[in-house]
Amino acid sequence: MSKTTRATQMLQKAGIAFTTVTYEYDPSADRIGLQAAEAIGAEPHRVLKTLMAEVDGKPVCVVVPSDKEVSMKKLAAAFGGKSAQMMKPADAERLTGYHVGGISPFGQKRKVPTAMEEAALVEDTVFINGGQRGLQVNLKPADALKALDAKAVPLVAA
Repeated sequence: MSKTTRATQMLQKAGIAFTTVTYEYDPSADRIGLQAAEAIGAEPHRVLKTLMAEVDGKPVCVVVPSDKEVSMKKLAAAFGGKSAQMMKPADAERLTGYHVGGISPFGQKRKVPTAMEEAALVEDTVFINGGQRGLQVNLKPADALKALDAKAVPLVAA
């Protein structure tokens, strides 16, 4: 597996310190983020999943702990919209240039507004998909926020 992806290249270009971790990706897993957490031996709240959604019909990227669900109400509010819904997998792949299960918020083909669950900022480091199935990057959450020019807001369902 190549550890060089658009995501890792973007982080390097931005001067962000990170390490990579590879694992055996299980395409049949019910929850890909939880499977990744288990495979790399990390607590699920430190492995952040990347979700592509739409707020009032416009694409957005959301980064939340793999053991939590996104509140559509909070997601819409985070981007000043009225309604939010998950993007269809084919649309997410076309927009990001990544395959589902390997979608990274870093180095997407088209930059879209991004939000990260603010609770993730208390962690020393977090794991985020590195741009392919079975590849995670480990970095400081504040560095991820900076690299993504993202906002930190409450996004998870209570």
